[in-house]
Amino acid sequence: MKQDHTISTSSGPARGKFIPSPVSTAALPEERLPFTIRIVSDEQALQKAVGIRYAAYSRHLPELAQNLLRFEQADLAQDTIVLLAESKLDGSSLGTMRIQTNHFRPLGLEQSVTLPDWLQGRSLAEATRLGVTSSQIGKIVKTLLFKAYFLYCVENAIDWMVITARSPLDRQYDALLFQDVFAGPEFIPMLHVGNLPHRVMAFEVATARERWAAAKHPLFGLVFEMQHPDLILEQPPNVLADQFTSPDNLAKERTALPK
Repeated sequence: MKQDHTISTSSGPARGKFIPSPVSTAALPEERLPFTIRIVSDEQALQKAVGIRYAAYSRHLPELAQNLLRFEQADLAQDTIVLLAESKLDGSSLGTMRIQTNHFRPLGLEQSVTLPDWLQGRSLAEATRLGVTSSQIGKIVKTLLFKAYFLYCVENAIDWMVITARSPLDRQYDALLFQDVFAGPEFIPMLHVGNLPHRVMAFEVATARERWAAAKHPLFGLVFEMQHPDLILEQPPNVLADQFTSPDNLAKERTALPK
């Protein structure tokens, strides 16, 4: 059931619309990574993203993971991209994240809550289905997936990045200077993540550089002062839905279902 929550508007963010201007990265130092992060554009890449997603959720939420054996319809939506991190060494999947904007429909979290007034009418992007490898490189992959999420939001004129986080993962978003959307921290059951209690948190894109600089955030240099050519965020044609709704693929999906 959707819940209505209130928060004091006196402490809410300013309502001014943010339209980011292009920022040149030509003068920034360049750092190459041992992996790439790109937007999934074909069936093979989506299956790799689904595989690392399932493996990551199996470690921590095995019951929910059973629903993630195959791609979800949300992966194919017009307002959604799926990021995939792949090793340059052997092409193995290292991490994934799904990003949905509210340009065409409400965010997934809005099945469970009504967002407060200061987020109504704003351009939002929700990150879900974050999963990374359990190997040592997983931590840096997660950090660069966040940078890719942020850059995608800048490039697409997103006002607020919005996430839901269960305990204790919510502390990672506290460290990134996300703020609670509702008076809290409050953990609310979320339909789109197995009805598990999550904090709803938001990050204002327009003020990110200023806030991180003031906080002397340890990731400031990596996000704002380093160019990463291995983050490949060109938007591909939205052909995933066509690939997965072809007669051949529908037949494969039916065949893959458990008996």
